[in-house]
Amino acid sequence: MHIVTLNNGVEMPILGFGVFQIPAEETERAVTEALAAGYRMLDTASSYQNEEAVGRAIRSSGIPRADLFVTTKLYVQDAPAEENTKRAFETSLEKLGLDHVDLYLMHQPYGDVYGQWRAMEDLHRAGLSRAIGVSNFYPDRLLDLVINNEITPAVNQIETHPFFQRADYQELMREHGVQIESWGGFAEGRNDLFGNPVLNGIGEQHGKSVAQVVLRWLTQRGVVAIPKSVRADRMAENLDVFDFELTGEQMASIAALDTGSSLFFDHHDPKMVSWLSARRLDG
Repeated sequence: MHIVTLNNGVEMPILGFGVFQIPAEETERAVTEALAAGYRMLDTASSYQNEEAVGRAIRSSGIPRADLFVTTKLYVQDAPAEENTKRAFETSLEKLGLDHVDLYLMHQPYGDVYGQWRAMEDLHRAGLSRAIGVSNFYPDRLLDLVINNEITPAVNQIETHPFFQRADYQELMREHGVQIESWGGFAEGRNDLFGNPVLNGIGEQHGKSVAQVVLRWLTQRGVVAIPKSVRADRMAENLDVFDFELTGEQMASIAALDTGSSLFFDHHDPKMVSWLSARRLDG
């Protein structure tokens, strides 16, 4: 497994297993199979409502905790944000059955971001999260957080795929020591990603699937990826991406697929901001 080194020296696998949209009743089996396939990085969130299942799979795997990299995420908290962030973290830790996580991300750039971040800094200083970061932060929000706080986010997990590549933003993050991580790497199949002639043509040249081409493209760019699958054969296939390399010409042909805009939702859209800010989690 290739790794990236975060801005505080913590090493993070460049390829992991995500559990977004996997129902809680299927998550334990999926994570168990992912760990058996060789994944050692797991990505969940309080809002996914499947942290307990992830924790059960970790415990039953018998894999030493030190060999795993576990990420979970904080959802928007009511006031007082610092107190409630620590409460939410304790709840996630209890559900996972762990004494620490490797990466704790602020899931959305809303609410009392500063209060939430101060609490996350405290959790990091206490050794409860080896690294802290954010998710879905656009450049203005990320730079505001970097400039006006003591700890720079180690990671920003954002929508990144062949149709929304974020190359300029990746360079800005690199300048400030923030590691880019992709969600939606396969664009959930939108824009007929798996039927795309450019990606299929590259796959044929290497004897690889479109999914493998996309994951190699992401990791070759230095983007951390967390593909999701509930099929053991696909899990194994998604890991098998380090035995080939895309040429400069192939990378350029994929770069030409960029539309420069989200295929999902805009975090600047007032309706989306209102919905995400108002949403609350049970438990």
